[in-house]
Amino acid sequence: MTPEDRDQTAVVSDDDETGSRSSRTRKSHKVKKKHLPLWQETFLLLGIALLLAIVIKALFVQAFYIPSESMEPGLVQNDRILVQKVSYWFGGSPQRGDVVVFKDPGDWLGPQDDAGPSNPMAKVMAKIGLYPQGGHLVKRVIGVEGDVIKCCDKQGRISVNGQPLNEDGYVQDEKGVACRGPMRGDCNWTAGPVPDGHIFVMGDNRAHSADSTVHMCSEEETDCVPGDEFVPVDLVVGKVFVLIWPWDHARWVHRPDTFADVPDAG
Repeated sequence: MTPEDRDQTAVVSDDDETGSRSSRTRKSHKVKKKHLPLWQETFLLLGIALLLAIVIKALFVQAFYIPSESMEPGLVQNDRILVQKVSYWFGGSPQRGDVVVFKDPGDWLGPQDDAGPSNPMAKVMAKIGLYPQGGHLVKRVIGVEGDVIKCCDKQGRISVNGQPLNEDGYVQDEKGVACRGPMRGDCNWTAGPVPDGHIFVMGDNRAHSADSTVHMCSEEETDCVPGDEFVPVDLVVGKVFVLIWPWDHARWVHRPDTFADVPDAG
């Protein structure tokens, strides 16, 4: 073995020894690394879950319940529903036939309906979208900006921009109700044109729904506010897309086909 060979061997030996020390140091560091205590991890995970729930409620999906019989037969009182908000992003707006949740315009609900949950835990859950809130209504959009809604033709059908609606698939069929019109019992009225930035809404249980038709002004009324029947789009939280509870009739909520035949306003 030449002196050069001995020098090369020594160098290789030093590298191996240094590598071994580095490896032992890394292993030592790994061994010394400690996890958070269980209680700290639990609070951290709860905090993350809470943050996600708030973000989801604010931007994507929120839970509500059906507060009355006004949307029967499809949606029954106390049914739990989910509302999605994405459809109305980037200039999107409610469409005819959508079932929407909207905030009380100011005089549509009584104090009891507007109160929301009374249990402290339920109040907290409602704030983050995990429990239904009060102060909201659920109705179907019948008319949008510029639309004229008329009740009713000889078959008792509502028309939008002159197009009669076939509502057999979702409106409550009740004996003694002369038309598919309002709770007020009048089958001869016209609403609209719907102002810009507003919608005209009705419940599916037409004889038991305090909807836009109830807030219309008749000729003999003196204390009625004209235009109160139209709901500002800004108050719409989102579109109902699924009924999630009770499980035995959980289903997706779709826009009826009949609204596809309605012509544009004007």
